[in-house]
Amino acid sequence: MEELVIRDADVVDGSGADAYRADVVVDGGRIVGIVKEASAAGCQRPRARRELDAEGLVLSPGFVDMHAHSDLALLRDPDHSAKAAQGVTLEVIGQDGLSYAPVDDRTLGEVRRAIAGWNGSGDDIDFDWRSVGEYLDRLDRGIAVNAAYLIPQGTVRALAVGWEDREATPEELDRMRQLVAEGMEQGAVGMSSGLTYTPGMYAKDAELTELCRVVASYGGYYCPHHRSYGAGALEAYEEMVALTREAGCSLHLAHATMNFGVNKGRAPELLSLLDEALAAGSDITLDTYPYTPGCTTLAAMLPSWANEGGPEQTLKRLADEETAERVRHDLEVTGSDGCHGVPIEWDTIEISGVGDPALAEFVGRTVQESADARGEAPWVTARGLLLADRLAPTILQHVGHEENVRAIMRHRVHTGGSDGILQGAKPHPRAYGTFPHYLGHYVRELGVMSLEECVAHLTSRPAARLRLPDRGLVREGYVADLVLFDPATVAAGSSFAEPRVLPTGIPHVLVGGRFVIEDGRRTDALAGRSVRGIPPA
Repeated sequence: MEELVIRDADVVDGSGADAYRADVVVDGGRIVGIVKEASAAGCQRPRARRELDAEGLVLSPGFVDMHAHSDLALLRDPDHSAKAAQGVTLEVIGQDGLSYAPVDDRTLGEVRRAIAGWNGSGDDIDFDWRSVGEYLDRLDRGIAVNAAYLIPQGTVRALAVGWEDREATPEELDRMRQLVAEGMEQGAVGMSSGLTYTPGMYAKDAELTELCRVVASYGGYYCPHHRSYGAGALEAYEEMVALTREAGCSLHLAHATMNFGVNKGRAPELLSLLDEALAAGSDITLDTYPYTPGCTTLAAMLPSWANEGGPEQTLKRLADEETAERVRHDLEVTGSDGCHGVPIEWDTIEISGVGDPALAEFVGRTVQESADARGEAPWVTARGLLLADRLAPTILQHVGHEENVRAIMRHRVHTGGSDGILQGAKPHPRAYGTFPHYLGHYVRELGVMSLEECVAHLTSRPAARLRLPDRGLVREGYVADLVLFDPATVAAGSSFAEPRVLPTGIPHVLVGGRFVIEDGRRTDALAGRSVRGIPPA
């Protein structure tokens, strides 16, 4: 007898088709039977060792977080309810060009310092891997939800070239090609870049194109955090479209927003650009989070020249009065490339987390508010905080536009991604709320999309981008990564005031047929594993 039958569920199968009533049978980690209208008179209903009454609940495929920063959280926190409770059954990590494989001893330490604001210091982690394959093997020991990995181009450049702003030599470029090829062979699904973060931002288009050729040869995709989401944002999108067209590589645009005052109401221009590229044969998808503020580190706002050479060099420059004044001028007057070419507005920069608990007074306040309270200029406050916390502070950047958010999420190649940073006392609520916020706020309350369409954005579309032949749909033979939610009550519990509150209306989540959320509570199941790329035949 099979393990589980989910009875009388309203199945939204991920295809975008209308919902239907069915009993769904799960056994051996897969969907083994779907009986539509099973309650109809004369229909023989499937039996199983366990029966779950799903009356009033929607059954859908598990949600895929196409942009996650859980690289260490998956290892540190077996509970991982921040994602599991949202119905996320697969996260794509290794984002924004910086993560923890491939590395050697030198670059591992550098990367840990550079992205401590995203993932913590890692002092509580046993870094017993160096290659992509070894990291994926570590995940395979058991994690809360599944994870796919992108080779981080910035980390690759740090390993082969260093943190200097210069072109790679032919030998260094060959080394980077080799590292990318090895990562793809070991199971990565593509490559990411952080082109406003060092050292990845120092790569010219020709270098990126060569690496994308390698990615394409393994059937992977390129996922850039491109060079600007502010001034020059459209040109930055055009650059990525042209680059991947030249390389013959699929493109997935990370957190595809149009931010800052210069881009208010300009989402239709971006979508027109994408439509033209799609019509010309480009393979393009994108992800967004359903909120207007962004989230990153305070150090990311600095001009690229100030970050050259790695974190220790950045701290030395900030400590030097003359150099720090140059940084201030770039930030406040010129418009730093780290701040997307737009002069920084300190009243939009809210500190969301610090590494040193002694600096907790800054959390939840904008830099401008803290500066006013201290009776000093905001740059003095920001500089002091960066030095005291050794570049660890994370920020919320309140520079988005609701009309842009809604327009982009409707597009036919859109997928969902939280970009959720789980560190800090006051993280962005998207880390705990992205997927129920789509379903509750944008579907039920605002009607921006139908329920069936939204579920397709969060399930089958990302599964297709990841080239996963047996995930993303409710189909016989597919992996039983499943979510049961109440469409009348599903909602994000997290808010900007209380960002770590879990969602409501998602009572059950299954990963590989095992309950990781049951009756609204986290089980002890560590059912997740690495989901590795499939090399082309």
